[in-house]
Amino acid sequence: MDTTLQARVEAYFAAVDRKDLAATLAFFTADAVFTIATFDVEYRGRDSGLAGMFERLFARYDGVWHGNFDHVVQAPQRIATRFDVANRTFDGQSIRKHNCNFFRLDGDRFSEVFVYMSGDNALR
Repeated sequence: MDTTLQARVEAYFAAVDRKDLAATLAFFTADAVFTIATFDVEYRGRDSGLAGMFERLFARYDGVWHGNFDHVVQAPQRIATRFDVANRTFDGQSIRKHNCNFFRLDGDRFSEVFVYMSGDNALR
């Protein structure tokens, strides 16, 4: 397995879990496309569509967590990751999900991400 791609994906999710918008967006190319395939939703552009999506996610939940990763690498520029999600609402409710993301990289940044998620669309 290409541990570089695996480490890159896990570092991205760590930035999301910290709700660090600048660090999260730094993982994407300027023209990145982020598709939530299960809900037929697409966001375009790191500094516009993706920034707004992550701002809403971070405002919607008190805490977010991604873990228990399983990776399948198609080197040099693709990785699929299955993982668990736990989002905590501001009233203390925990929402658990099981997701799978497919990442395509351009250099060391994500240019395309396709998301398949269980439950409600947390990225709306």
